Amino acid sequence: MERYRDRVNWAEEVRRFIEETIRRLEAEENFEDVLRRLEGARWQVPGGYSAALVREDRDSG
Repeated sequence: MERYRDRVNWAEEVRRFIEETIRRLEAEENFEDVLRRLEGARWQVPGGYSAALVREDRDSG
């Protein structure tokens, strides 16, 4: 490291690496949180809703 001290700002390189690593870890945690929430969500639509949408789309074209 001493050899390249005049060409590399090591403090900045280390700081950038740490910031990037923290951003990546936070993104992974956020993604996992979203997946957990989606897995626990209860998705329901009224009976016949899908058929009505298909029928409406087919009749409009």
